Amino acid sequence: MSLRARLTGFGSYLPKRVVTNAELAERIETSDEWIRTRTGIAQRHIAGDDETAVSMAVESARAALDYAKISADAVDAVIVATATPDQGFPATAVRVQAALGMSGGFAFDLTAACSGFVFALSTAEAFIRSGQAKKALVIGTEVYSRIVDWEDRTTCVLFGDGAGAVLLEASEEGDSGILSTHLHSDGAFGDLLFVDGPSTEKPVLHMQGRDVFRHAVAKLSSVVDEALAANGLAGEDIAWLVPHQANLRIIEGMAKKLDLPLDRVVVTVDRHANTSAASIPLALDEAVRDGRIKPGDLVLLEALGGGLTWGSALLRL
Repeated sequence: MSLRARLTGFGSYLPKRVVTNAELAERIETSDEWIRTRTGIAQRHIAGDDETAVSMAVESARAALDYAKISADAVDAVIVATATPDQGFPATAVRVQAALGMSGGFAFDLTAACSGFVFALSTAEAFIRSGQAKKALVIGTEVYSRIVDWEDRTTCVLFGDGAGAVLLEASEEGDSGILSTHLHSDGAFGDLLFVDGPSTEKPVLHMQGRDVFRHAVAKLSSVVDEALAANGLAGEDIAWLVPHQANLRIIEGMAKKLDLPLDRVVVTVDRHANTSAASIPLALDEAVRDGRIKPGDLVLLEALGGGLTWGSALLRL
């Protein structure tokens, strides 16, 4: 029997500081109604001086290891998806590896913006299927509060900070685990959503929101269809949709396409805002821990981010 990557651990970390729409309205020209109506966002978590991409990733990883009852020394690989590392190098992942006290294995970062977690999950699964790793931590960690323009109401209200992690383990038994992943990118649309290079004094995020929204609807619909077709399934077979948390209207559109009621879609964008590569593992951790997602459930993940990059993953818990 071929190896399959099972998700056995889940963890997350959110910064202590919560910033509401009303608080933002005190410093920029916006309002709670304006933000909620267009995005569904009510608040976001913002990292303090003592909270970094590394520290948040470490906390989420420890929670995932505790959930799985696995020691860090047993982990063979750490893959971190982030667009907001604390340093150009070394990789966030090797800092996490050191903080966890891992004496072996390998670690590296992966950048695919908001699609980063799906890309990292697919990469870790490939290592497990090939036999190169038996246990892998996959982490999404972001501090977008340090790259947004806090004077631009069209972008700064959209993002938040946080980290989420899962532990993957190789298994030859049962039908649970990652069934398939589907990754895409098109660099022709790279200028729709980007961050200035590290040579600039302060890298800032730039986004053409309407164009990104338009591409998101079309490309996410396509990659969801791809995942279902690859596994001979239909929308009604999905127990839970765990989408990237960018905009409530996009999430509602994907639920409608799958003919899923919203109570079968994990939504955290209202409380977390867009945490980029951290959004899916944050939502997944919440829904597993509160009992909504149960063992045996068929779960669909999907995301689109700068690049443009987009992808989906179908898994059975």
